[in-house]
Amino acid sequence: MEISPRLTRWINRQFPEGSAERVLSELRELPEQVIGGQDPERIHAALVIRTAGNWYRFQQYVALAKSDWRDALMGADLGHEDWPDRLDAVLGTDKRDSGRNER
Repeated sequence: MEISPRLTRWINRQFPEGSAERVLSELRELPEQVIGGQDPERIHAALVIRTAGNWYRFQQYVALAKSDWRDALMGADLGHEDWPDRLDAVLGTDKRDSGRNER
């Protein structure tokens, strides 16, 4: 599963170099039931934006999402109708793909 360019950029900035690639790899390999029919960027962001770049905190969010993806959305404050605006506030509004393979 692809990760949005803006979220990839955010992860690369927030996580240490070795952890960033592991985070991206884990997100790419998430089972479909974790996505729950939601926008993948929304779920992916819910798993990282409250981690402060901490691999172990990320793992906790992944475990939570595997139990119930809705809890992960609520924990990241992305569980309400305004989630697109909240993502824009954290990730920026530049959603276009730069054409480069990020990490």
